[in-house]
Order: sequence, then structure tokens, then C-alpha cells
Amino acid sequence: MLICCMLFISEARNCAALDLIERAARIDPESVIVNKFEDRVYNRIRFTIVSYVVADSTGSPIYSPLHQTVLAIVEAAYGAINLELHSGAHPRLGVVDDIAFHPLAEASLDEAAWLAKAVAADIGSRFQVPVFLYAAAHPTGRAPDTIRRELGYYRPNFMGSQWAGWNIPEILPENPDHGPSHVSRTRGVTLIGARSWVTLYNIPIMCTDVSTARRIARMVSARGGGLPTVQSLALFHGDDSAEIACMLLEPNRIGPDRVQAQVEMLAAQEGLDVEKGYFTDLSPEMIVQKYMNLISSRRD
Repeated sequence: MLICCMLFISEARNCAALDLIERAARIDPESVIVNKFEDRVYNRIRFTIVSYVVADSTGSPIYSPLHQTVLAIVEAAYGAINLELHSGAHPRLGVVDDIAFHPLAEASLDEAAWLAKAVAADIGSRFQVPVFLYAAAHPTGRAPDTIRRELGYYRPNFMGSQWAGWNIPEILPENPDHGPSHVSRTRGVTLIGARSWVTLYNIPIMCTDVSTARRIARMVSARGGGLPTVQSLALFHGDDSAEIACMLLEPNRIGPDRVQAQVEMLAAQEGLDVEKGYFTDLSPEMIVQKYMNLISSRRD
């Protein structure tokens, strides 16, 4: 039974900090980094880490190497990154911005949720960081975008399209699930959840107008009356281009080809060119295969 952890950290430019964080991620050989995605414009990195989960005789999960691996990464990130000094073109609430657990192979969503809740409790108490749970890790299954809207995640505070420093009140509008209600400006807030696999797919468009890019993103998303099970966000990615960053909540229902076609249609109406989109991670099948290959080579 395998669990995949996607761990999003607000840094991609400080090589010394990234080196410390990656070394922490490699401390336990039973947790394997199968992929990482860095974007210097967004100033954000995502580690995709896989390990197993052990259950007791009743089938209840009791142990996963990912637990301590994630805590080691978090500790290294908080020691190396100061959110007040951070800026980038991608929204974020904290140094460790989001930790998402996904079941792979024979693991279940319940096992991913167990691990998410255990990690959240430790991060909240050990590092005194407010932690909000989402999806299967939360009793009501609340969505992460609901939490983010309440906390002002989607509102840039610098140059109209950038996020810099800590930009929401230090006293949170609602109590977190773990940790204090008072926010450290250097560490921020962390979201932790467990959910079935989602596909992250970014589509570059040749656009320099903020309102136009945001209008296209809104019309693509389910929230804006566009494609069901699709969430999208317009982000600037350089001087002359933007990206429609899409999360496909049910990729077998609405896949990247349909999203690509929708963005191309909407952009054409605005007289804009669109490039072919790209995935920011491997598929679940590829992740499992890469994990097995890496584990096998270590044993050899």
C-alpha cells in the first residue's frame, strides 16, 4: 500500500535553502523522491514523495515512513525560508504552503487521510503553525479553495499580479484545525489534505492584460460556469505571457485535451495565441513504476 505526498514549498530561487530541504527529504531511504517541479517565476517548488503504509491486524494504518520524512522537510523549510522575504507570481499562504496525500496502488483514501491528520497535528504542535485540513482529512470534506478564499489567498498584494511577504491579518478569521490562531509572519499558514488523484495542467497564453487572463481562467472553471470538475487560475509567467493553471479534479471525466481546447477557443475570441499545455507531475501509474524502480535499484 503506497501513499504519495505532494509537498509545495514557497521557494525556488534560493539554492542553499533548496539543498537543505532536499537533503532532509532523503534522510529516510524508505521515502523516495520520485519527482520535483521548480518554477523560479512562481518561486515555488513541489516535491513528490512516495512510501508505504503499514496496517495492523484489523486493517487500521499504524505507520508510514512518510510521516517523519515530511516533518523533516517541514523543519528544514522553516529553518531556511522567511516568508516575509518571499515574493513570486504564485499565491501562497505559508512557507510550507500545501501538503497533499494521495493513495496509490492498494492504499485507500482513509489511509491517506490518517496520515494527513497525523502530520497536521505534529506540525501544528511542534512548529506552532496554524494548519487547516481539507478534503478527506477534514470531517466535512471542505475544499482547499474554500479555505484559501476565506484567508485571501487569491488576492495579489504587489504590482497587481505578485505575492510578497505576509499579506493577511496575523489573527486568523477562523480557528485552524491544529496549531495557534496567531500567525507567524515568517512561516505563515499550512494546508494539509487527503484526496483522490488530481491532475495539474498549465496552459501558456500570450497575454499581458491581467483582466483578460483572469476572464479566460474564470470561464474555463466550473465555478465560472465552464468545465465541470475543473479549477483554474490565471498567473503571470514572464513579461509577455500568462498561464491558465488548471486542476482537474476528475481527470478521467474532464481531461487535459478538453481543457486545452476550451482555453484555445476562449483565447481566440480575445485574439490571443495559446501554446500547448504541460503537466507538472507524472501520472499515478508512472509514479508507482518509478518508485518501484528506484527501490529496486537501491536494494541491488
